[in-house]
Amino acid sequence: MPSIVPLNGDQPTLLNRELSLLKFNERVLAMADNATTPLIERLRYLCIVSSNLDEFFEIRISSLKEQMARNANVVGPDGYKPTEAFERIQVAARGLIERQYHLLTTEILPALAKEGITLSDPHHWTDEQRMWAHNVFMRDVMPLLTPIGLDPAHPFPRVFNKSLNFIVSLSGEDAFRRQGQIAIVQAPRALPRVMRVPPEISGVQHGFILLSTLISEFVGELFPGLEVGGCYQWRVTRNSDLFVDEEEITNLRLALQGELSQRNFGAAVRLEVDHVMPQKLINFLQQEFSLEPHDTYRVNGPVNLSRLMQVCSAVDRPDLQFSEFRPKVPEPFAHLHNDPAGIFDAISAKDHLLHHPYQSFQPVLDFLIAAARDPDVVAIKQTIYRTGEDSELMAVLLAAAKAGKEVTVVVELMARFDEQTNINWAARLEEVGAHVSYGVVGHKTHAKMALVLRREKGHIKRYGHLGTGNYHVRTSRLYTDFGLLTANQRMCEDMDRVFSLLTGLGARRPLKLLLQSPFTLHDTVVEFIRQEAENARAGKKARVMAKMNSLLEPRVIDELYKASQAGVKVDLVIRGACALRAGVPGLSENIRLRSIVGRYLEHSRVFYFHANGEEKVYLSSADWMDRNFFRRVEVGFPILDKALKKRVITEAFTWALRDNVLAWRAQPDGSYLRVKSRAARVNMQEKLMALLGR
Repeated sequence: MPSIVPLNGDQPTLLNRELSLLKFNERVLAMADNATTPLIERLRYLCIVSSNLDEFFEIRISSLKEQMARNANVVGPDGYKPTEAFERIQVAARGLIERQYHLLTTEILPALAKEGITLSDPHHWTDEQRMWAHNVFMRDVMPLLTPIGLDPAHPFPRVFNKSLNFIVSLSGEDAFRRQGQIAIVQAPRALPRVMRVPPEISGVQHGFILLSTLISEFVGELFPGLEVGGCYQWRVTRNSDLFVDEEEITNLRLALQGELSQRNFGAAVRLEVDHVMPQKLINFLQQEFSLEPHDTYRVNGPVNLSRLMQVCSAVDRPDLQFSEFRPKVPEPFAHLHNDPAGIFDAISAKDHLLHHPYQSFQPVLDFLIAAARDPDVVAIKQTIYRTGEDSELMAVLLAAAKAGKEVTVVVELMARFDEQTNINWAARLEEVGAHVSYGVVGHKTHAKMALVLRREKGHIKRYGHLGTGNYHVRTSRLYTDFGLLTANQRMCEDMDRVFSLLTGLGARRPLKLLLQSPFTLHDTVVEFIRQEAENARAGKKARVMAKMNSLLEPRVIDELYKASQAGVKVDLVIRGACALRAGVPGLSENIRLRSIVGRYLEHSRVFYFHANGEEKVYLSSADWMDRNFFRRVEVGFPILDKALKKRVITEAFTWALRDNVLAWRAQPDGSYLRVKSRAARVNMQEKLMALLGR
């Protein structure tokens, strides 16, 4: 077990995961707060924070509440009991949300209005605008609304996770002589949350109105003869983590489909209410959902803030957005689009490194299209974690199966929030004769691998693609990831062995080049760090660099602390949650920790060890977290070509460590400060766009 060395006598060496996640979202919010960020992108970052917080409450807070119920007095490795951690997290989350709405109402919406992009405000409506809004409500909204007056015959309705709802206070007597008190109105999911207002009505080029505005303003139409005392929007966030008893199930897909139907009705964990809602009504909702005052958030704006992302997508104002960037299709693939044999020849000649989104994802698609069309290809094997509902890649696999290729797809059904999409793809693949596997029960298949078997000169030759990110064309334009196209037979044979473990049964066979979770990845990373520490103690040059999304696994952190104390220079580029304390005298003074937050989501996982000048460089699907090391099937793959190794070091680390625009430096207490320098401006992502793009 890792040692937990107190700092200043009482502070543990590990930081709290949830607080670190909130710190990450503060850095994302800083992009929205930055006046140099294009205006529409500022709104987009604000929505991203809202979406991140939704998942934070659905998963992390839900888990913490369960810990509070089971082990309230157990002190975690971060030094907190669950209740103590929860109190600090609530304070941090509340502050973040208050900053978010303040930024929206005082800066971003007024700035958008000056650019002719407005959200319709009833307080400033003209008679013509009110008439238009009323007509829209009566024609398009009211027919779909079902008001529920609460009384013994009308109990509180079931409320979907994160759905838009209204609580209405009423007075007067209805047709049955019932006294009006409280009614609930649920916004139908079929209605858009943001609607366009014609320019001739709004008076601006891009006018919008929120569904919540229409319902709040004209809710009285639902209660004729009664007086509306107030109408207030609210929504509840529920525990969305799925539970499938993997020891009892006989069919994972059927079990998961049954569980998915109940996801929207998990235990409530957060209540968001209109900031002007009377306390009496808040108390009523808290009681209904078994929530406490600390679970309640008053917001001055839409409770479903992430829905404003629709405005970002609907407004065509290039001058208010990031400039268009077109990723480059690198040579030789730019000239091999419709040449299957040429693609295999190019990969056979040497390994090819792809860095998305700076370089196009098209070579990966072309590789699989070539495999589907080439008569010499006999089999395709692929892992799928996230791929999207409308996936060109999945269409290629379907076509290959229809053409008679042996297509094997390992579909991870438990990919959070993509479960239904993956179930649908699994069913479609089975319909056309593909072999579909769901991996290993109890271990999510998170590895990113595609393997092609081709008959050449009477023998089977393997070609592979390995990546740090998902086979998802849309996110390949938004997330930074590395991919490797290779015909290295040792590496491809390793891939085949991993596929055999995922689809069949048998003892684990040793791999020649790949590292695999849950077997060798963790032990190898620990051993590589220890070797650097030994080299440092021997007076040799020693260095560790790692780039990933999250760093949380205690034993690896402990080894990094020991390496620092031995004199190893450690540079970490961790985008999100990190439990390691950097720069603590006597503990981690040789560790520098940075976070890069910019136009693209930093998603690649890269590990570097100096290794006496050998410079071992691995790319991986895995972050350094317990789940990735021990509860998932992951792979780490070495970069063997010297030129490609140099590229990875430069593109993953050199520019990241020089960045003084997007970079934040971690402090010993877990806070982050912007990196400031009098040196020339260095934006890592802009450098890579210029270097690798068109």
